[in-house]
Amino acid sequence: MSEPLFEVDESGEDLTRADQAVSAELSPAEKAATREEHLKLAEGALVRADDLVAGYVPGVNILRGCDFYLQDGELVGIIGPNGAGKSTLLKTLFGLIPVRSGAVTLRGENITSAPAHKLVQLGVGYVPQNNNVFPSLTIAENMQMGVYLRPKTFKERFDYVVDLFPLLGERRNGKAGALSGGERQMVAMGRALMMDPSVLLLDEPSAGLSPAYQDEVFIRCRRINATGVSIIMVEQNARRCLQICDRGYVLDQGRNAYTDKGKALMNDPKVVELYLGTLAKAQ
Repeated sequence: MSEPLFEVDESGEDLTRADQAVSAELSPAEKAATREEHLKLAEGALVRADDLVAGYVPGVNILRGCDFYLQDGELVGIIGPNGAGKSTLLKTLFGLIPVRSGAVTLRGENITSAPAHKLVQLGVGYVPQNNNVFPSLTIAENMQMGVYLRPKTFKERFDYVVDLFPLLGERRNGKAGALSGGERQMVAMGRALMMDPSVLLLDEPSAGLSPAYQDEVFIRCRRINATGVSIIMVEQNARRCLQICDRGYVLDQGRNAYTDKGKALMNDPKVVELYLGTLAKAQ
């Protein structure tokens, strides 16, 4: 008697041999990006997103069933090709883009599409890629804007920020608009830290910066993370991001393609071939 071409799983769905073979061929990073593995690995996460569908305009979804999680103390990087939904995911986590289905939680509390001021009060900081400082205000005044919900903590928090970014203390009375791109990025990150967040969302922090300032930003990110702030970073410099992050996600067409430890993704043949290019191959 010939072997059956399919079997039936516990849910009653037919699993063809081809389906089983594809499943067996998944790399660890591909398997970890599946819905089934996400449900296991995301248990007890600090920040968690499940099956997110979201977009900027009605009828056009940028995220199409995207999963994500951040454990307490982690620095997680999000990379992928242009248009993959990286910045969209970050903005959706911060409530800036309508969620059509799925959910976002913080410490188990549903924060799906919560307003920005509520998220800031709950300990979520966000640094957008563009227009992220008040150019007509001084550095100190930018920091005051960052702590407007808790003005009495200004000195304590400013001392913390200056310890991370000494330049901000040295030039506290200078206008933010007179700073270089890298210096402005310090101001933007410092202002987001003024509210003592437990989670920091960074959208392309190295974009447009010189190589020297890019390295400075990544070093500061690790240092911020070492103080106990969990970080989610969307980054166009994929290789550098994977070098410093605890875990990385590769998004493609609004879905999870791969997730693993940063260094593991750097050495994953499929990730190198499809997303990191010949430069990563050479190294």
